[in-house]
Amino acid sequence: MKVSQSRGALLTALCAGLLVSFGAVAKDDLPDITEEGLHRIKDSNLAIVYAKPEVNLAVYSRIWLLEPTVAFRKNWQRDQNRGYPLKVSNADMENIKSELAKLFDEVFRAELSEGGYVLVDEAADDVLLVRPAIVNLDVRAPDTMRAGRSYQYSESSGEMTLYLEIYDSTTGDLLGKALDRQADRERGYFQWQTRVTNRAAADRILKGWAKILREGLDEAHAAAGTEVVGDDAE
Repeated sequence: MKVSQSRGALLTALCAGLLVSFGAVAKDDLPDITEEGLHRIKDSNLAIVYAKPEVNLAVYSRIWLLEPTVAFRKNWQRDQNRGYPLKVSNADMENIKSELAKLFDEVFRAELSEGGYVLVDEAADDVLLVRPAIVNLDVRAPDTMRAGRSYQYSESSGEMTLYLEIYDSTTGDLLGKALDRQADRERGYFQWQTRVTNRAAADRILKGWAKILREGLDEAHAAAGTEVVGDDAE
């Protein structure tokens, strides 16, 4: 399956639109079947999940995890810069996106590896391709780490939404997709937000999503009576 940067950018735009359309309707009003023929899974640990009927994820013991694309909430930069002496620049935004993408990769690879899944970067019959995106990223009080920066306080570090697609890596067949919004807890009081606190909040959310993905794959293998083995298997 050929992967391109342009397709990754297109995915970000599409899932941002998907977030808006899903947010405009009640959860019970979502279609049971998508245009791609995916069926909605109502009993899920993620907010919205669609999957190909009778798909057998147990045939996949290796994972091709693509680098996530990251997109901020619409008008986030404009809203952040309103009334603040130190403006959030385009370079600041790129740094935040890059750091979040790197953290995403670290967290998901660690969780999947711990579960016995081998991470690869090429297609094969037993390889599941995972294409993630973070959209609607809303960092309440970004720490740009610049000299002379002002201290910023908020009750929460912010929120973000995961959009995930999974494919058969050899055929490119779309097997499922999911959408889930998570927010850092509202503390009820203002706290000084730094790069450390923002990263910790993102880490908590990402670990939750990574665990859900790993447990879903584990359940598929358990149902099929197969085991997942790592690189040390003979």
